[in-house]
Amino acid sequence: MGRVTERRKVIRIRDGAVSSRPDTLVAEEPLEIRLNGKPLAITMRTPGDDFALAAGFLVSEGVLGAAADLTNIVYCAGATEDGSNTYNVVDVRTSAGVILPEITLERNVYTTSSCGLCGKASLDAVRTTARWPIADTPPLRIEPALLAALPDRLRAAQRVFDRTGGLHAAALFSEDGQLLDVREDVGRHNAVDKLVGRALQSGGLPLSRTILLVSGRASFELAQKAVMAGIPVLAAVSAPSSLAVDLAAETGLTLVGFLRGSSMNVYAGEDRIAVRAAAAQG
Repeated sequence: MGRVTERRKVIRIRDGAVSSRPDTLVAEEPLEIRLNGKPLAITMRTPGDDFALAAGFLVSEGVLGAAADLTNIVYCAGATEDGSNTYNVVDVRTSAGVILPEITLERNVYTTSSCGLCGKASLDAVRTTARWPIADTPPLRIEPALLAALPDRLRAAQRVFDRTGGLHAAALFSEDGQLLDVREDVGRHNAVDKLVGRALQSGGLPLSRTILLVSGRASFELAQKAVMAGIPVLAAVSAPSSLAVDLAAETGLTLVGFLRGSSMNVYAGEDRIAVRAAAAQG
């Protein structure tokens, strides 16, 4: 739809010299997600892959687990008073038999581009039951050198970031480091939802032998999304939160933070990382 970026005038100051020029900015617009016609959540996102975003969000909420759970996803016509379509409201229609969450004023969620699933009544409400336990058989065994190479591969695939410098990214890699998919968004949780939603739509869940890499920090919400999609390894270029580490330890998720160059911290699930081989090399 050509809405991923927008042009704005900017005053540029460099070494005391002042000039005026157009600048390319990443677009940020609200997306309302409705479930069978009822408003469920609003997120601030970069337009694009909206259907995948909505589907992935519902995977992390425990509502969807397979493509067969979906009847269809549509943009809602008449989203404004004059009846025009803003392409900022989507309605997810589920198949018969899908158990739906109770939608109340307390449950209705407003999410921002930085925080993920906000507005929950309590932490326990976020800790949804995983549809698939993290069970990689045979167990993944990942060399630290392979993990160290992934951020550069992610960065090379960030097309919109190169134009704006203002996007987060999430990427799925195979256990041998092959880039499977990458999505960008102003919100890192949205980028992950887009990845998971695309996997659901293609029948790829659970993502049981994959590595999820995110371009920022690893929050509780991102760890939860990884667990709900059956992803065994979550790596981040920045720090994890304490709750993310707790959730990873509880569920068997391997959580790696501060993945920069050849350095990284393994906070949970170290059995999947060949740490002894790395120590011997060091």
